[in-house]
Parts: sequence; structure tokens; C-alpha cells
Amino acid sequence: MTDDRIMTIREMCDAFDVTPRTLRFYEAKELIFPIREGQKRLFTKRDRARLKLILRGKRFGFSLEEIRQLLDLYHMGDQQRTQIARSHEIAQKRLSDMEVQRDELSKAIDDLREQMRWGEKMLASMDQTKKAAE
Repeated sequence: MTDDRIMTIREMCDAFDVTPRTLRFYEAKELIFPIREGQKRLFTKRDRARLKLILRGKRFGFSLEEIRQLLDLYHMGDQQRTQIARSHEIAQKRLSDMEVQRDELSKAIDDLREQMRWGEKMLASMDQTKKAAE
């Protein structure tokens, strides 16, 4: 497959492990712009590159609006400096949020483990009391 090959919706779905509904959704949100031939959607190299960035952004937890803004910065004429700088800024904020979530989750896991240990001790104690009473 050459880089400038046009892909069908099925080929895009297979290549990126997405559903046709996902592609139509991103098209409706004006994040990708497939060529329309009647009911057919044909995707260019540009669409593939944009979809790759959309999926990466979603994986990192960026909002669709943040992704749209980053994609729109591609054609600023500064060799993507603005796009890269803004991506870095958004990524730094997202990383900070993720680290806070991780720390909160780690604390919740520790608390749950402690509660489970307490529950195990209580059950063992109750079982001992029940056996002694028998």
C-alpha cells in the first residue's frame, strides 16, 4: 500500500480497529473529511494521519475539542511549531491530571486492601467464636 492510496471505510476500520460509526462520528464533528462519492466515503492519506492523531489524543484523554484545535494548528505555516507547542501544553496538563488520578487510585486501592484485611480478621474471629461455641 502506498502512502497516497485512497482507502474505503472498511479498509479504514480494519487498519485502525474502529467502527464505521466512529468514522462517521468524526466526520460529523469535522475532524476528518473523506471524499464522498454517493454513499461511499473514501479516505486520503490526510484522513489517515488525522485519524491516527485523533485516536492517540483520545487514548491520552484529550477532549475532541482539544484534538480539533490541535489538528487546526497544522497549517499555521510555521512547520508545526505552534501545533507541537500547544500539544505539549495540553499533554503536560493531561499528564498532571493523570498523575493525580493515579495517586488517588493508589490510595483507594491501599484503603480497600486494608478494609479487606480487617474483614478477613473479623470473619476469622467470628469463625473461631462459632467453633468454640459448638
